[in-house]
This record gives sequence, structure tokens and C-alpha cells, in this order.
Amino acid sequence: MTDARKAALDYHAKPIPGKLSVELTKPTATARDLSLAYSPGVAEPVREIARDPENAYRYTGKGNLVAVISDGSAILGLGNLGPLASKPVMEGKGVLFKRFAGINSVDIEVNAESPQAFIDTVARIADTWGGINLEDIKAPECFEIEQALIEQCSIPVFHDDQHGTAIVTVAGMLNALEIAGKSLDSARIVCLGAGAAAIACMKLLVCCGAHADNIVMLDRKGVIHAGRTDLNQYKAMFAMQTDHRTLADAIDGADVFIGLSGPGLMTAEHMRKMAPNPVVFACTNPDPEIHPAVAREARPDVIMATGRSDYPNQVNNVLGFPFIFRGALDVRATRINEEMKVAAVHALKDLAREPVPAEVLEAYEMQGMRFGPDYIIPTPVDVRLLDRVSSAVAQAAVDSGVARKPYPTHYPLRTVDDVYGG
Repeated sequence: MTDARKAALDYHAKPIPGKLSVELTKPTATARDLSLAYSPGVAEPVREIARDPENAYRYTGKGNLVAVISDGSAILGLGNLGPLASKPVMEGKGVLFKRFAGINSVDIEVNAESPQAFIDTVARIADTWGGINLEDIKAPECFEIEQALIEQCSIPVFHDDQHGTAIVTVAGMLNALEIAGKSLDSARIVCLGAGAAAIACMKLLVCCGAHADNIVMLDRKGVIHAGRTDLNQYKAMFAMQTDHRTLADAIDGADVFIGLSGPGLMTAEHMRKMAPNPVVFACTNPDPEIHPAVAREARPDVIMATGRSDYPNQVNNVLGFPFIFRGALDVRATRINEEMKVAAVHALKDLAREPVPAEVLEAYEMQGMRFGPDYIIPTPVDVRLLDRVSSAVAQAAVDSGVARKPYPTHYPLRTVDDVYGG
């Protein structure tokens, strides 16, 4: 067993198995405490919630509680290993919710025989939480599942593999293109990969100003073109009239490459065919579509991002989902809509342009870090994310009419009264 593997297994097993626990928020030392916590005192909030369901936010933890739910059909890069095998990942997601946004969570692994069974199971228990984070569900089923649950539930439902990836990618892309002297509305974009994250990224790029006819998407069979008859409805949205059939065809003269596919699929020769000042986001983990050193040797003018923490410009979902849910919960949004996603994009984009705090530099053991080719998106340890992204999402929810509470008077919301009160 390698040292890294042993360390990972020991971390999850010792001293207590798992990464999360339940904590008490009320005193339980006396008989009176217990009579208030349970019978007979608990009857009073029960009556109040029965009278008005909104009182669940006042008398229970619903308003600061997110469910992290998976069927285990697309666990990280490991594939369909089943619901129970996904539990460490779902617990890990809960750790990030708590660590970065003060949000409580519960992980739920659903053994469902069909997408409809999954939908029915989750919809029946959805009122338990303030929001639902769907995770590690394979495409194309994930699209059907998310859309159905959005329609059936009165709380935010968010498939992070799609939208979290898209939000962080687009934020970094807007900054990278500006640094490269290019604009999103004219950039020629090649996307290698046509799964949930790739399709969401392209849709959000279009929402932010890219032209669909400037996007070439490829799956395992090559370019997604109008002549193909094997496309599902989600891939078909990006089918275009073109003679291109391979990555080598599509990459010629491209301004942007986005990889959400597999390791080593882009070569130095592909890099050399791209337009001047290319932007390359090779996001497959742990091994990207092209190694940054190979990319820079082939094209010293490249602006490069990966999904790895050991290279500049990490495209990491933790920059998005904790703060997106924080903002949605703070105004009791009924959903996370396009306006809220775009608000998160611009909050991340703009934050990268500000001076970097000293604590971030210390965490990365760097003397300086400033907006430029090696710093196009904030780092996960930037404490300003909670303020900037959450507040932008909350304001967008209010402005777009999906909030049930007014915009908070201040951020960050970290006290009990801030999160639950009002």
C-alpha cells in the first residue's frame, strides 16, 4: 500500500469512521431541558409548523440544512460504483459546505432502479431540507433528474457536477479571454467532452455571451455535427454544420480549448494549431488532457487552467457551491436560476481582479499574486468568497423573484440569528 493511499484510508477511518457528526445546539443538562427538547415541549413548534409550514424555518434547522444526494452512477472519475461507494464523497461535500459556508448537511445515497425511482424518492422527502445538492449522477440521466426535481420541489435543487463546474469555468474564462485580448462573443471554442459538466459549461458560456455557432463539441466518437444520428437531445443542442470530424480538425485556429473528458487527449501538436494567445482549460483530474508543462513548451503564450491544486488557476467547484447555497438559503430561494448562476460568475470574475489578502499568500507560500495569466480565478482559501459570491447570489434571487425573504442587511451571515432569524 502506498503512503498516499494509507494516509487517505487512515484519514477516513481514524479516530472515528467518517468525516461528519451531529452536534447539539440546545442545552440538555436538566430534566427541564429534555422536556423542552422532546415531550411535552416539542408539541408547541409542531403546532406552529402545522399552522404555517414556513415556521419550520423558525423552529427547526431546515433553513441551514442541505441534502447531498447521489445514486453513485458517476463517482468522481471512478465511474458507476453504486450508491454506498459514493458515501465518502458525499460526506466530503458536507465537510466543504460546513467549512466554507457554515451550512449543515446530510448525505443520502439512493439505490434507485431508474431515474424516475430516484426522482420519486427524493421528491417525497425534499421538504426535510432547505436545499438539495445532487452529486455524481451520470449523464444523460442527471439532466432529467435535476429538471424534474426542480419542477416538483419548492427548495433549490442544484446538480453541482453541472452548474458548479460551469460557474467556475466561465468566471475564469471571462478573465482569461480579457488577458489574452479576446472577447467571448467572438472566441472560437472547442470543448472536448460532452457529459454533464461539458454541456452545462457550454450553455452557461452562451448565456454569458458566447455564440453557439462558435462552439465545437466532441464526444468519444468525434465532433458532434448535424449529420450524426446517435445524439441525445442534450448533445444535439450543440450539433453544427461542419466538415470537422476530429479534435485535430476542430482545434485548428481555435481560441479556446476546454477539456472535460480524459487524460492525455490533447497533444503539443494540437496546441501548436491554436490561434495566438490560446486559452486552455484542461480540467480532467488528476491527470489533465494535457500537462501544463507540455502545453507551455508548445505554446509559451498559453493561458492555462487545470483542476489541480498544484498548478496555477485551479478550476475547483468549492469556489462555487458552498456560497451559491449560502446565498440561496439566506433569502429562502425556491430555486437556483440562471440569474443567480450568472451573478456567481461575475462575483468570482471580479474578485480575481482585486488585491489578494495576505492570508491567501501565506497559505500558498507566495510573495505575490495578482490578476494575470497565472491568477484568473480566486483560490479556495480566499475568505472573501463567502461575502462576495453569497451576497451576489442572494441579490440575484431577490431581483429575479425567486426569494421568499428580503435581501440581508449584511454579509457574511455567520451567527445563529443571521442564519435562522427573521
